[in-house]
Amino acid sequence: MSVRTIGVVMNGVTGRMGYRQHLVRSVLAINEQGGVALSDGAKVRLKPVLVGRNADKLADIASKHNISDFTTELDAALADDDNLIYFDAQVTSARVKSVLKAIEAGKHIYAEKPTAESTQEALALAEAAAAKGVKNGVVQDKLFLPGLLKLKRLIDGGFFGRILSVRGEFGYWVFEGDWQEAQRPSWNYRAEEGGGIVLDMFPHWHYVMENLFGRVESVYARAVTHIPARVDEQGATYQATADDAAYGIFELAGGVIAQINSSWAVRVNRDELVEFQVDGTHGSAVAGLRNCRAQHRSATPKPVWNPDLPATARFRDGWQEVPDNAEFDNGFKVQWEAFVRHVAEDAPFPNDFASGARGVQLAELGMRSNAEGRRIEVPQL
Repeated sequence: MSVRTIGVVMNGVTGRMGYRQHLVRSVLAINEQGGVALSDGAKVRLKPVLVGRNADKLADIASKHNISDFTTELDAALADDDNLIYFDAQVTSARVKSVLKAIEAGKHIYAEKPTAESTQEALALAEAAAAKGVKNGVVQDKLFLPGLLKLKRLIDGGFFGRILSVRGEFGYWVFEGDWQEAQRPSWNYRAEEGGGIVLDMFPHWHYVMENLFGRVESVYARAVTHIPARVDEQGATYQATADDAAYGIFELAGGVIAQINSSWAVRVNRDELVEFQVDGTHGSAVAGLRNCRAQHRSATPKPVWNPDLPATARFRDGWQEVPDNAEFDNGFKVQWEAFVRHVAEDAPFPNDFASGARGVQLAELGMRSNAEGRRIEVPQL
């Protein structure tokens, strides 16, 4: 069995997501299992090259995980011919410039979403990558969550009949940072730094809707800043200039209506931090990060509205757990493996920069809908 090593320039691993999900739980985990298996039986191991602005943080991570290469000079990392892949998990506002550099250097590009702050920039990245002939992909991790994989199994099996609607609830309370430390970085709440829940989450909801339920044809959104002032990592109070909650209605191809609430100012009264309820003519299901429950029409009760009498039925008892029927790996790691196969043997990888641009477009049109107070049609890119 042959083993090949590919250098991966990883920019932004000092951040929470870049470090935990992409470096530790994906790239290092892939190496721990012996590499990515290819169709011919060969394997590909990954050599991470850490890039960031803070040399001390990079050195600490490198020492902790026995990584030999790290630098604050992106150009130097891109100049090494052994580094075939560039990965970007920086703050959104810094992504376009760095990705364009990597494209010009001939690297294959894998990037966190959103790929850019505007549709124009996102399309420019897709066009630049195509012109240079480099492979490109965007992180769309929620497609690989166990709960949504089970939901897709129900869809593919015809469980729902005709799908009527989708209702999504996402979010949790992010502490303001004064009496308890915030769970998210302060730049998330600064529009001038690429923050905002619409730009963060609408690209997610776009690929979920597009892949599971149909193309998004229109959006009506209301974006708000519920918490106007927060405290940053240095203990200084700052004014939040970006939205921390968004309420969207999306019309999908085939007549499906999706309603998705996203909020960093909501307390959780759900089984999981994100849940989607899908209702169809033959059945309904509720899917979260890991679990999925379903109710077929043959097992649907007949509630009667009577406010004068207490409800005797426990409605949740009438739902059935959808079985795993498979082992589910970390969704970020699974997509990393798919992108490595895409680079190494041209295996399919549909989650490219063009699909990323469509997600950015939905976020941009959502903000426009909010500003103009009206439904906006989504043109095909």
